[in-house]
Amino acid sequence: MQNYFDEMNGAGDTVRPPYTQFDNWFKAEDLAGLRAKQREAEEVFRLMGITFNVYGRHEAEERLIPFDIIPRIIAAREWQKLSRGIEQRVRAINAFLHDIYHRQEIIRAGRIPKEMIAQNEAYLPQMIGVTPPGGIYTHIVGTDLVRTGDDEFFVLEDNARTPSGVSYMLENRETMLQMFPELFSQNKVRAVSGYPRALQRSLAACAPPNCSGPPRVAVLTPGIHNSAYYEHSFLADKMGVELVEGHDLRVVDGRIAMRTTQGYEPIDVLYRRVDDDFLDPLTFNPDSALGVPGIMDVYRAGGITIANAPGTGIADDKAIYSYIPEIVEFYTGEKAILKNVPTWRCSDPDALAHVLDNLSELVVKEVHGSGGYGMLIGPTATKKDLRAFEKKLRAKPDNYIAQPTLALSTVPIFTREGLAPRHVDLRPFVLVSPDKIDITPGGLTRVALQKGSLVVNSSQGGGTKDTWVLED
Repeated sequence: MQNYFDEMNGAGDTVRPPYTQFDNWFKAEDLAGLRAKQREAEEVFRLMGITFNVYGRHEAEERLIPFDIIPRIIAAREWQKLSRGIEQRVRAINAFLHDIYHRQEIIRAGRIPKEMIAQNEAYLPQMIGVTPPGGIYTHIVGTDLVRTGDDEFFVLEDNARTPSGVSYMLENRETMLQMFPELFSQNKVRAVSGYPRALQRSLAACAPPNCSGPPRVAVLTPGIHNSAYYEHSFLADKMGVELVEGHDLRVVDGRIAMRTTQGYEPIDVLYRRVDDDFLDPLTFNPDSALGVPGIMDVYRAGGITIANAPGTGIADDKAIYSYIPEIVEFYTGEKAILKNVPTWRCSDPDALAHVLDNLSELVVKEVHGSGGYGMLIGPTATKKDLRAFEKKLRAKPDNYIAQPTLALSTVPIFTREGLAPRHVDLRPFVLVSPDKIDITPGGLTRVALQKGSLVVNSSQGGGTKDTWVLED
């Protein structure tokens, strides 16, 4: 039987120090009262409309985000190490993006094969020679982390395009503060509520050089049918900026202007939640109705900041992920503080042979996949699933990477019988501007609510919980 690191109880029956105060509180609580609180929390989420869309074979289905009232607690010293590792990684990724769209020194040095960049669909030739305002490509990053031991953390993936989930982090905390104020007086928990203001400041700091006066920021959404629309509107509201769709914007006098009741007014920074391919129908997908015709010409001329920059997707490509330790060392001169999960690139014939021989023991992912879709978890797959995936691998090996099945740590969730361990990951959110990197203390903990499940994605039945980083 697999042994998992329990973040509350460690390896034995002694509660780990970060959970001591919580454990004392929980033992004094009435289970029936807590069950009522769990139902109350679910009702709060329902009334606030905290939902997401699940895409299946038919129409998108709107679902409530499952929320668990038991916090995940991280000690101050643990967070210090994670913060250093995340900052190092984000700096290296930003340097990598600048390099591959300019001199490509990392390719010249033989650290990454040229075809890994040139043949990657996330690499945009339209960005060659373009330096974004302030030199920032990845303004908002979500770094997915997993834990396997007391001091063992791994980066599972880097979300450098349009990382989502920060609204759930904020709403989870707000709900916990309302329902369990006594817990926050007993535990010194670092605040996360400053994120929207920090996001607005960070985006404004990346305004283009021709910006005069206070930078005008807007959030570009694909619209109400997008799975993360709740978050788009939430963040625009919290930042005090406009939420716009493509048809609200147009090019006016070499600037991107937004339709208002006073006519079209220029904007300086566009926090876009629209994928590259749909951003500009004159440059990318000509059938796109979600983007702004001509925005790439304005962007290349330095007339607007787009966050995150077009072409950043190559940095969260799962094949490029396997090179991140080399990328960190190449651009920082340091060994990576945070480890990668060992990864086999199926484009390599020897790696493919190994993966096919050990398919039932591995996790296989699409290179450009997200949300838990298009992946195989070998140990829980049926023979039929394994046969089907073997065919996919043989037909298009370049499209997949494989990794060992990690023994993800567990944290307690609340069940009718009390506390029960479930597997989790963590997505801290990082804001990057020319003068600083701001990492919100904690992030979004996603939890596999089914016993034994390793899949934490909400689209695959997972839930979320509040993440506490203690002050000392």
